[in-house]
Amino acid sequence: MVKEMSHYYQNDPNLKSKIKEINYDYRGEKLKLLTDSGVFSKERIDFGTNLLLNNIKPELDSLSVLDVGCGYGIIGLAIAKKYKNSKVHLVDVNLRAIELAEENGKLNNLSNINIYESNIYENVKEKFDVIITNPPIRAGKKIVHEIVLGSYDYLNDGGEIYVVIKKTQGAPSLIKEMAKLFFSVVIVEKRSGYYIVKGIKK
Repeated sequence: MVKEMSHYYQNDPNLKSKIKEINYDYRGEKLKLLTDSGVFSKERIDFGTNLLLNNIKPELDSLSVLDVGCGYGIIGLAIAKKYKNSKVHLVDVNLRAIELAEENGKLNNLSNINIYESNIYENVKEKFDVIITNPPIRAGKKIVHEIVLGSYDYLNDGGEIYVVIKKTQGAPSLIKEMAKLFFSVVIVEKRSGYYIVKGIKK
């Protein structure tokens, strides 16, 4: 019998821990981050996440931000560190990821964050100015669409969602679905097959 492999969007308490420390410079702010087995991109900041972070509008101070599927916290924590007057929530279904994000928040002396377990928006009670996600593609199209299209109900009027997705992993069909819902959908950047897409709620 073949043992099923653990995925970063699932909880596997039997997965052996193997902590690694990585560093990331975001718009002049240096972050130290701990990663572990069972979380996405544990060896380094992945290309898509870096592209996403560097194509988010720079006017985030004083805004409320939600990072959906936060993993060990790279997106939400980078924003919280750079934009110290922002209020950043980070959610993930993976409990190991949540523990790492909490630890990384302390490691970077961040107080403008709120990190909690949530299956997509299940435990999210507020609305936000900006929602950001690098969705778990391996979880399937249904989950990815739930994250991106479901964001509409958790955005303030005029709020924006930013998502990174590869063309070969469904970017065109996702953009088509977003266009039915959002006031405006813009491809902010295209590079190496990755699309950074922004949806704006009227």
